[in-house]
Amino acid sequence: MGTVMKKSGQVDMLHGPLFGKILVFSVPLIASGILQQSFNAVDVAIIGRYSTTQAIAAVGSNGPIISILVNLFLGIAVGANVVIANYLGQRHDEAVRRSVSTVAVVSLVSGFILLVLGALLARPILEAMSAPADVIDLAKEYLTIYFCGMPFMMVYNFGSAVFRSVGDTKLPFYSLLVATLCNLVLDWVFVAVFDMGVAGVAWGTVISNGVNAAIIVFFLTREAEPVTLSITRWSVSVPDLKKMLQIGVPAGLQGMVFSVSNIFIQSAINRFGADAIAGSSAALTYEAYCYYVVVAFCAATIAFAGQNYGAGLYDRCKRVAAICMFYSVAVCGVANFLIVWQQQACIGVFTSDAAVVHYASVRFHTVLVFQSLASSYEIAGAYMRGLGYSLTPMLLTVFGTCVLRLGWVYLFPRIDYSFRTLMVIYPVTWAVTGLAVITAAVMVQRKAFALKGSRAGL
Repeated sequence: MGTVMKKSGQVDMLHGPLFGKILVFSVPLIASGILQQSFNAVDVAIIGRYSTTQAIAAVGSNGPIISILVNLFLGIAVGANVVIANYLGQRHDEAVRRSVSTVAVVSLVSGFILLVLGALLARPILEAMSAPADVIDLAKEYLTIYFCGMPFMMVYNFGSAVFRSVGDTKLPFYSLLVATLCNLVLDWVFVAVFDMGVAGVAWGTVISNGVNAAIIVFFLTREAEPVTLSITRWSVSVPDLKKMLQIGVPAGLQGMVFSVSNIFIQSAINRFGADAIAGSSAALTYEAYCYYVVVAFCAATIAFAGQNYGAGLYDRCKRVAAICMFYSVAVCGVANFLIVWQQQACIGVFTSDAAVVHYASVRFHTVLVFQSLASSYEIAGAYMRGLGYSLTPMLLTVFGTCVLRLGWVYLFPRIDYSFRTLMVIYPVTWAVTGLAVITAAVMVQRKAFALKGSRAGL
């Protein structure tokens, strides 16, 4: 057993007041989420200014495909975060070293798996989504190059998970900021100067992801023991990998099912025509930015609960869940309100067309204004994962937010075939799922604390 030395950028999760520490931990994550969202936005903006409409469609329409293929491995990174945080709470230095080495190997392996999957499945998925004939070749070219950067992307995400485990969210943010600026410059050079089109923004993203990964690896090799990354002792700990997969795979599958359900909802939106598609897309941009608030406090819940659970500080675990829930609902709610309040200016960034503005406004007032409700199941689910239980929140969330939505896509035309009626399913499923997952979290908490106590008494 040992003691983890805290550096200036790290947050001590086991001692002292939690309110300020959770906020300090989460703010860089919110900023990182905004930067990640901006990565694709930069690609679309540059290609939109210097290339064709078909090129814009090829770059801008690949989000669901990337999400479906990537989310599973991002979930495994969540599992790595929990496992390392638990060991840090236990002051089990050797287990932390094993886990960090396992993470290094898993990140590279998962990255190369995604590289191969992207190359093989890009065109079949595009064809299944009925991509237009004048777009599909460009979209395939973009995806094939984009997935060349998957090993770099996975190294960054798994490395960020390690930093979050020790309470450092600032360094991953600074790394991502450098990569985003690099992406902006490279996109402009490749497209505006060298006229590379879709391939230009794709290669700009790949190289920027490589810069991002290099920065993370550089600092991981210089971290204090036991979380330092030593290339000479890379190995896979099967028990630790199993724990990561038990927690991470359900989280990843949940994200994948989300992506599939979103494709079905998008298909229903498409039936209302181009104005509805454009208006919904504009509103969805703001939902994505606000959602990173919730994601940030989910990460805080996992890291803080994971360490305190490992240390046997159960009352502190409960406070972590309550504080993160409060922050998520409050900050996301305020952001939602401000955007809806200033909807004219927000929508005006994208369009001045009256019909498009109408559909964006409907989504603002039916979906965005209630988005903070999603905190209920997201934070409660993150809390269960921090305690080592990932299957329960996955099953409840998949049913509540995916199965119910797919059923509504089928039923709403028979009730009231309107865009507003379609959108109503979002706040309804957030409320229903939140009630179910919070109830489950209370039950899982009792089980986890009792199990941990019984083991300690052996």
